[in-house]
Amino acid sequence: MVARDIWDVEAAGSNPVTPTNKETSFVLPWQKRFLCTILVIGGVTRMTEFENIVIGKSAIPAYIVTIVLMAVIVAITIIYWFKKHKQQINVGYLIAGAIGFVVSARVLETIVHFIFIVSDNPASRFINGNTVAYVIYGTLMAGLFEEIGRFVILKYIVKKNRTRENAVLYGIGHGSIEIIAVLVPSMVAYLAIAIIFSVSDVESALSTLKITEETAGTLLPTVQVAAKFDFTLMALNVIERVFAMCVHIGLTIIVYYGIVREKKIFLPLAIVLHMAVDTLPALYQRGAVPLWSVEVWMALWAVAIAFVALGLYKKLEVTPASECEVSEEPETENMNV
Repeated sequence: MVARDIWDVEAAGSNPVTPTNKETSFVLPWQKRFLCTILVIGGVTRMTEFENIVIGKSAIPAYIVTIVLMAVIVAITIIYWFKKHKQQINVGYLIAGAIGFVVSARVLETIVHFIFIVSDNPASRFINGNTVAYVIYGTLMAGLFEEIGRFVILKYIVKKNRTRENAVLYGIGHGSIEIIAVLVPSMVAYLAIAIIFSVSDVESALSTLKITEETAGTLLPTVQVAAKFDFTLMALNVIERVFAMCVHIGLTIIVYYGIVREKKIFLPLAIVLHMAVDTLPALYQRGAVPLWSVEVWMALWAVAIAFVALGLYKKLEVTPASECEVSEEPETENMNV
């Protein structure tokens, strides 16, 4: 999602940088034994914290409603656009938008994140340990990969049936697959966790989820999130998806306009706008801003991008091809006369 599509390393929590074998290989044997003792004690402490987790009464129904509403957002958006413009659109653009998101954001961008976020190296330690670097890196990668991905596909792959309606359909495909392939599975996973902890005792739940002392520290925040979910968070998630869909469609129109009008400035503009949208979500991941501020930020940028995109969409009413046809008609009439 735009607000969640920076990268999927949320399991790292507020302390993404952890000691590795490389970092501790220089310590003396007694220091290693002491470190292991500390880690074991920490693991036991983490395991006992699961006993304090209580799944909220509204968590499970809120997750179910969220999943249903997200599916409804996708279905309504696609059905509405097909019914309104069935003569002007091609389903290939919907598929292209979906594939574009998967390739650019879920494959290529993830490879880069593995190097600069997940792996242990000087660059990853610097980025994970510095909020400013984290935000700049995350927003830049999201902007570059997704907007250049849109540009490459719209310019070089889907060359036929270039219409403004198809450009919108591409944006719908981009936003829809993010919901279907990323957010809904995540919500289903959280729902499963909430159900397991609701119907089982703690020991059985930990066994079912294969949570051990080694993984407790990483998975504890995930279980805590599942336990605290409610209808307020449900509403925020659903509203954010609507804004994100608007942003995806709007950015697609901006990139598409630059392609058909041969104006190079619109690709950098889309990248900068994408970075701006993702700034507060990245800060939220670092615990620097509250969730409500992210939603307000998303709403403001969604409106701004929609306003710009709508203006460009209206300008695209007469395509370059049709402009040529219009200009040729008077010449034909003069020849006949």
